[in-house]
Amino acid sequence: MTGSRHSGNLTEQQEKNEEYKRKRELRNLTIIVICAVVLAAVVFVCANIGYIKFSIPDIFRIFTGGGTNRENLVVFEFRMPRIIVSILAGAALALSGCILQGVVRNDLADPGLLGINAGAGLLVILYVMFFGTQSFLSVFTLPFLALIGAGVATAAVYALAFKRGEGVAPMRLILTGVAIQAGIAALTTVLVVKLDDDQFDFVARWQAGSIWGSSWDYVIALLPWLLILVPYVMSKFRVLDVLNLGDSVAGSLGASVEKERRGLLAAAAGLAASAVAIGGNISFVGLIAPHLGRRLVGPRHLVLLPTCALLGAVLVSVADTIARVIVEPSEIPTGIVVAIVGAPYFLYLLMRNKH
Repeated sequence: MTGSRHSGNLTEQQEKNEEYKRKRELRNLTIIVICAVVLAAVVFVCANIGYIKFSIPDIFRIFTGGGTNRENLVVFEFRMPRIIVSILAGAALALSGCILQGVVRNDLADPGLLGINAGAGLLVILYVMFFGTQSFLSVFTLPFLALIGAGVATAAVYALAFKRGEGVAPMRLILTGVAIQAGIAALTTVLVVKLDDDQFDFVARWQAGSIWGSSWDYVIALLPWLLILVPYVMSKFRVLDVLNLGDSVAGSLGASVEKERRGLLAAAAGLAASAVAIGGNISFVGLIAPHLGRRLVGPRHLVLLPTCALLGAVLVSVADTIARVIVEPSEIPTGIVVAIVGAPYFLYLLMRNKH
């Protein structure tokens, strides 16, 4: 009798666990769908906002192919490329931050904190210094150069943080990244002094997080990097889950910890670099989006990664639209709008994690 009762209780508990798992998966899927719907609504609203305004029926008509030449020019040639660039850059920065927080097991990790943005920016500034800002080739070469700069910075951080016999301790990786970022920032300041007025204006706007790539050429230049890196990152969701358990546990479960960490760091650097090259040095997106994602769907990276990408896309596209219209006909850098939200949120996280 006792054994039968115990078996019945065990079966009942398993059924409850399965029911809870199904409800959780349905809830997470619903949240992802809602985020995607919100992003679609944001695209629609952002296309309607600007110096030239349209009514809601006009936007529907334009999107369904019934717009005049003037309306198509404003929406599809001026506004939509910038909206799509902001979406792609926001998704890339959010995914990069999510990867880094998973790899180093620190909720405060961010592409800017580990020197990735600084390394990418250094190569961008060197290119502007030698070739100017008007070269057509810059549309396609800047993401590649930014990737090289971010890759070198990431490799330097990893090499300096690596200790034979111990591998890479997450805290040592962060501290090394902060030091590398400070060194690159100092070198960048020296180089900026040598720029002419046009070059200095471009670099100043880029460092403030201005989305300067606002044509379809920049969409074409940015999209391939995401098409290559995002599938790779999504295929590593189980690895990220295991790395969150700690190096020793991950190793005992069969993960090649250092190999996987190097690959994921490279992917994070590539995503951040491609976004920074076209969208400017936008901070805090890689910090905010993963935190909001975990609050919504939990720590499992299978659902956390797409949620972060959608949240980052919404955050940057909304911030860019606000930056465009808040002081019409002028505009302020998108990075400033993001920082207004991101800096207090970062301080809140520091206070919450101070112990």
